[in-house]
Amino acid sequence: MSTSRSLEVPADAAGMRIDVWLAAALALPRARVKQLLEQGAVRIGGRAPRKGDRTVAGARVEVKLESVDPRPVPQPELPLHVLHLDDQLIALDKPAGMPSHPLEPGERGTVVNALVARHPECASASADPREGGLVHRLDTLTSGVLLAARTPAAWRAVREAFASRKVDKRYLAVVTGPVADAGEIDLPLRHRGDHVEPAPAGGGREALSEFRVLSRAGDASLLEVRICTGVLHQIRAHLAAIGAPVLGDTPYGGRAQPGLGRFFLHAASLGLTHPATGLPLTVRAPLPPELRSILGALGLSGVD
Repeated sequence: MSTSRSLEVPADAAGMRIDVWLAAALALPRARVKQLLEQGAVRIGGRAPRKGDRTVAGARVEVKLESVDPRPVPQPELPLHVLHLDDQLIALDKPAGMPSHPLEPGERGTVVNALVARHPECASASADPREGGLVHRLDTLTSGVLLAARTPAAWRAVREAFASRKVDKRYLAVVTGPVADAGEIDLPLRHRGDHVEPAPAGGGREALSEFRVLSRAGDASLLEVRICTGVLHQIRAHLAAIGAPVLGDTPYGGRAQPGLGRFFLHAASLGLTHPATGLPLTVRAPLPPELRSILGALGLSGVD
């Protein structure tokens, strides 16, 4: 079954890329909008636009949408490593290589697919069922603490805590290159394709990171990084910007490391006020064995 949407481009959206504007107007992922454009499901004045075309104020845009079930597909066969569980929240230890949640209906192999198989209520907790109650996300190749809500009230409360910078998010990262013993990186960021980079003066999204060195060996350093904001790829882009890219993060200039099939970034702990009890809650994820072995190979210490 399919439905049709008819949209008019407002004056303040004139000149935007059609795929960017449609993604916002329809509240769809960019990948889904790209698929619609490739399928010819979008028409402007009877013509199928290309994704790089620009919007024109007042133009009528017709979109044919297939009706799909947005709920994540339960996959009980996938592993789920629980760090904390109560009536409101569930904290997971996400492995590297597994996406946080589906971007497309029917997508499989994510943490959320495993989560809703055991806790189906999570799919009804978040505003978007695809998120499966997640209150934040981690890059696919980042491991560590991932937090989900089990009720809508808890999801709203924790999302507000993230937005108001009341969540303590700490990561472990190994970098190469000169880096101070401690510092703050206050550098707005912007998206450029699949990358994030420093924004021109007066532009981009606010991004603030703090770091301290836990140990050094040769040109490598183990850092604890605390992020006060939550921009995509923030730690990777910030550390690259100061000349100390994350080990193994070749897209951001990091050095390849034998035996490391990912970049060395781990979400080590998450601290917040519990939305129901009002008490402090801190969840920690142990460093995965493959990252511990890299510390040993480099001669770095500083992790219990």
